Amino acid sequence: MAAPRKYPDELRERAIREVRATGRPIAHVAKDLGIRKEALRGWVRQAGAGRGERDDRLTTAEQDGLRQLR
Repeated sequence: MAAPRKYPDELRERAIREVRATGRPIAHVAKDLGIRKEALRGWVRQAGAGRGERDDRLTTAEQDGLRQLR
């Protein structure tokens, strides 16, 4: 069973949008929103993988599929 999420999905989406739209450093956006920069960095990377912009990570759909197989 997965652990509960610390940050709401709405905050995650807002933070990712702000990083992408403004081009501001992840650390600055994270500080403004009161979240850990490491968490935001991971969200941005995963969002890029989900959009097919990165090939070094599994997409969210692929991760979900593996999770179901396990």
